[in-house]
Amino acid sequence: MISVNSPLAIAVSGIATEKSSLNPIRPRGYRNLGFRLSSQRFGLKEMELVRKVSRGCFSDRSGKGRMVEVESVDGEDVFDAAAAESKLFPEHLVIMVNGIVGSSADWKYAAEQFVKKLPDKVIVHRSECNYSTLTFNGVDLMGERLADEVLAVVKRWPGVRKISFVAHSLGGLVARYAIARLYEPFPKMESLSHSVNHSVQSLEQPYEERIAGLEPMNFITFATPHLGSRGHKQLPFLCGLPFLEKRASLTAHWIVGKSGKHLFLTDSDDGKPPLLLQMVNDSDDLKFISALRSFKRRVAYANANYDHVVGWGTSSIRRQDELPKINHLVKDEKYPHIVYIERETTEDFHNKASSIAGDQTTDIEEEMIQGLTQVPWERVDVSFHKSKQRYVAHNTIQVKSYWLNSDGADVVFHMIDNFLL
Repeated sequence: MISVNSPLAIAVSGIATEKSSLNPIRPRGYRNLGFRLSSQRFGLKEMELVRKVSRGCFSDRSGKGRMVEVESVDGEDVFDAAAAESKLFPEHLVIMVNGIVGSSADWKYAAEQFVKKLPDKVIVHRSECNYSTLTFNGVDLMGERLADEVLAVVKRWPGVRKISFVAHSLGGLVARYAIARLYEPFPKMESLSHSVNHSVQSLEQPYEERIAGLEPMNFITFATPHLGSRGHKQLPFLCGLPFLEKRASLTAHWIVGKSGKHLFLTDSDDGKPPLLLQMVNDSDDLKFISALRSFKRRVAYANANYDHVVGWGTSSIRRQDELPKINHLVKDEKYPHIVYIERETTEDFHNKASSIAGDQTTDIEEEMIQGLTQVPWERVDVSFHKSKQRYVAHNTIQVKSYWLNSDGADVVFHMIDNFLL
């Protein structure tokens, strides 16, 4: 750790005071490939500060990337210092969202790998607005907070052009709510040609969809209970016993507050359907499905076994009879814990929709599946069956703590290697 009174700390603080009208920036510590700075805003002046400091204090002859973690009041931004030095600011913003009773630290390992592998492509923001017991406040309130946080981050990084979301567990539901709040279609002006007098001739104006004003690219969830946690073995540690599942539905809100009601579909505010059911279709003010559809990719990573918190069906958005058979699971040498990949095409989900169109006996889970599969998903099934860390698969899939969940590293690498830039 770097002392606050060290020459580096004094230099950074002095430059920040001189060059910026903001409060002095204090180094909080030095880890791995970079350093951490604490600030309330990180704009162009602060980027210039990073360039000066990194050239003077962290330059190395090998030219390898150096990672900067900037801690702000609304989370932590992670990016490569070399990109700041060369003024080649990454244009792709990745928002990482934690699950229940989590924090921005849950995505620390994955964020670092993102920046190491794609140093000049991405800026990663680890959300902090919903942490610890704030995750008991309900999906809607957490979604509103996340939307506000994303807008603040976008304002802090005026050079970004694209946006992706990576979320774990309950955070996936929160992210789905937030993107509906941030979704906005607007006419796209296309210039056909310029005449000698520079007049512009416009074609028909198609609508262009944006999330927080940015082009939506990847929407990725890890072990997210998209269908809630009620019945159908969606909360595996209850062993599928109807008595226990019923009791859990009635008492979950005592433990995890409004979020428990949302997860078990027992919320009925003003006679409206449960929130998770509302979130599988567009409404007048929140375009849940339009927002999901706007992303180039939607990917659901799901634990096929040993996840005692979120069931395989709810995290992969499948009916129980659609789950791959155990003998169909395969092992990938490069990604040993990835056991099955299903890439759904537009034709696939249209055929599936037509096959169930005549079913008049749909229950609430079936209704959510039909709603969410209005758009195609990639499903990536994960198994830690032979891992010593299998009993904490819910956290291992995202490498919440490298020392406890390191076997999930290949899953993180699979996500990054297939990330659409």
